[in-house]
Amino acid sequence: MPDDAAAARAAAEEESAFSHDPVDPDATASYGTHPDQVIDFYAARTAGDTPAPLVVVLHGGAWRARYDRRHVTPFADFLARRGFAVANVEYRRGGDTEPVGDTPPAGRWPDTFEDVAAALDALPGLARTALPGADVRRTVLTGHSAGGHLALWAAARHVLPADSPWRLPEAAPLRGVVALAPIADFTVAERLAVCEHASLQLLGGSAHFEQRLPYADPARLLPTGIATTLVQGRADLVVPEAVSESYADAAANAGELVGLTLLADVGHFPLIDPAADACITVAEEIAQLAW
Repeated sequence: MPDDAAAARAAAEEESAFSHDPVDPDATASYGTHPDQVIDFYAARTAGDTPAPLVVVLHGGAWRARYDRRHVTPFADFLARRGFAVANVEYRRGGDTEPVGDTPPAGRWPDTFEDVAAALDALPGLARTALPGADVRRTVLTGHSAGGHLALWAAARHVLPADSPWRLPEAAPLRGVVALAPIADFTVAERLAVCEHASLQLLGGSAHFEQRLPYADPARLLPTGIATTLVQGRADLVVPEAVSESYADAAANAGELVGLTLLADVGHFPLIDPAADACITVAEEIAQLAW
């Protein structure tokens, strides 16, 4: 259990991250018929005719419906103000009919994965219409927490098992992935009971967990051949450092070098908080891949 000081700091960080007013997008496009199958687009807030790299944001929230893309719109706007075009992806999550006050189940199998795959497949065409100033040839995926998992997974679709409906015949044309405190290794996450066993719930419970791991767990989908950086707060009480370290170790064992940026005295939420120095570090890591 965290001590009182650590818990108080984590609570203050979360309060700060959620204190910003939502920022409306410049455009929204659908990639399917469900209300959650939408992408919000933010144009780069910089002058000039140079096309801006496209950053795709996948939000976190343990794949649960109570957390939608609105909570990362200040982060999307922050990136746009630093010269990136931004696509903020929504997707179907779990527990949208749960009573208020209960902890809803995490994610939907296979809907959550179907949506992320469909959104990324449709994104280049949608972005060309919604953001004419975006350079889709310089696309970087980023995501926070559960969204960090989805970013790593989306970049690894070409190494999914051959019978996966989401498998791509070759690697997506990405500049790279910057995963923020990602739930990147489901086995370790379950051992640590991350987000109240959210990854177990995402895969449909104990009866399906082991069978579905090869189709869903980024730590099983290596090497990808795509430049990947993980940014992790060392004081993270939500998704502990051990989860990112385990993914980096798995990558190394597969012959792939994955960047791991560890931030001292930083918890879970400063990575997406425009008021935090950690958010600047995230933007710099994205820029290293995008430019």
